[in-house]
Amino acid sequence: MFDLQSLSVVAPDLVLLLAACAIAIIDLGVKSRLRGLTYALTMLSLAVVAWLAARDAIAGQTAYGFGKMVVSDPMGNWLKVFSTVAMMVTLVYSRPYAADRDMLRGGELFTLSMISLLGIFIMVSGSNFVVLYLGLELLTLSSYALVALRRDHVGATEAAMKYFVLGAMASGFLLYGISMLYGATGSLDIDEVFQAIASGRIKHQVLVFGLVFVVAGLAFKLGAAPFHMWVPDVYQGAPTAVTLLIAAAPELAAFGLAMRLLVEGMIPLAPDWQQMLVLLSVASLLVGNLAAIAQKNIKRMLAYSTIAQMGFVVLGLAAGVVGGNTTNAQFAYSAAMFYIVTYVLTTLATFGVILLLAREGFESDEIADLAGLNQRSPLYAGIMAVCMFSLAGVPPLVGFYAKLAVLQALVGTGQALHLGLAVFAVVMSLIGAFYYLRVVKVMYFDSPITATTVSAPADVRAVLSINGALVLVLGIVPGGLMTLCANAIVKTLAT
Repeated sequence: MFDLQSLSVVAPDLVLLLAACAIAIIDLGVKSRLRGLTYALTMLSLAVVAWLAARDAIAGQTAYGFGKMVVSDPMGNWLKVFSTVAMMVTLVYSRPYAADRDMLRGGELFTLSMISLLGIFIMVSGSNFVVLYLGLELLTLSSYALVALRRDHVGATEAAMKYFVLGAMASGFLLYGISMLYGATGSLDIDEVFQAIASGRIKHQVLVFGLVFVVAGLAFKLGAAPFHMWVPDVYQGAPTAVTLLIAAAPELAAFGLAMRLLVEGMIPLAPDWQQMLVLLSVASLLVGNLAAIAQKNIKRMLAYSTIAQMGFVVLGLAAGVVGGNTTNAQFAYSAAMFYIVTYVLTTLATFGVILLLAREGFESDEIADLAGLNQRSPLYAGIMAVCMFSLAGVPPLVGFYAKLAVLQALVGTGQALHLGLAVFAVVMSLIGAFYYLRVVKVMYFDSPITATTVSAPADVRAVLSINGALVLVLGIVPGGLMTLCANAIVKTLAT
């Protein structure tokens, strides 16, 4: 099992693991407040990991390792690239904020971030139920620790406890569902489970019973209603730097996990799990958009926004199979992948501005704290406005094209149900535009609460500017990224 082929399949994962262990040891000798050496080594390591994953993704080959327990395929490799880049951008934005709040007394922020990224890697490359679950636990356990990293902050401690309790319950749902599927199929290997289900020799009732628990666990990780209870409290209570850590890259992992479990493992049961996903998407769009209107805390508003955005992703996953025909699968799943990638891109820039405005002793987590930002810094107000318009789905920004891709996948099925869901999603988006535009109104038309100008380190300013520009550019020319997602899905499903 432990041959060179297997090691090459998990090369990015191994490099990431070794780098995280080495940096944790090296950091013991670092004394600077900003952990300059630890930060530099972390960024260098992540750049190497991203290059390795990109090399495998561009090659476009599918390879299995360790007795088919892990797989290296285009979808998994591209998700690794995107999640690594998202983690690098997150750490660039987070370091000044964390230093001001004495969260860099040790290198835990960097090492735990790398360990959580390793969990993401395992989740998107697992080809076995146990491997997928181990990756999920690695991600969530490091996330619990990150939320509680600010040990002297009551809100962060409370958020970590809520996240831990609800996360443990969701993991239990997922594990119980997996055990039911194992009992029914006799295997934990995704390919063997697929073949056992496709054979039709297993009682449908047993499979659906396990499937319900699996979908419930996935819905929690995606933050879809009604399994969304942890999202607003954790987003609001966690330090803003950590909120970004759990709001960006892990969403890519949740999408990868859903693809592995539902599409690759249980697509013969699509009529059953698609019905569940339809209900989750409707609930997410309804709860997310309506609850966000009443929020005054911008982190809590963005939490409900995330729930609504995940409703669109789930809609994409729910439109892949029509009457047993998988013709629409590549369009629906590539639209969902495109949506999740562009959502992460926009979220990074949004929280980048919030982190920039947060100074020592002032969190800048109320919508009113953004008042008059355009008068203090037209650049950062512009970036924030672009992100809000993108999340609302205003053309020509990338959020508009992402929503359009999902709606096209729904309408393309020709089913009355999917057409109705598309209309419902558009109506919910119109309602959601209110709370996004309210942020723009506050920035441009309200009087500033302070006259101080907004300053940022050179690396933060450069990355944030590029981040904001990409939200605009990818909306004008989305073809390249959309083609990349489509090719990744097609090649992955073809194996």
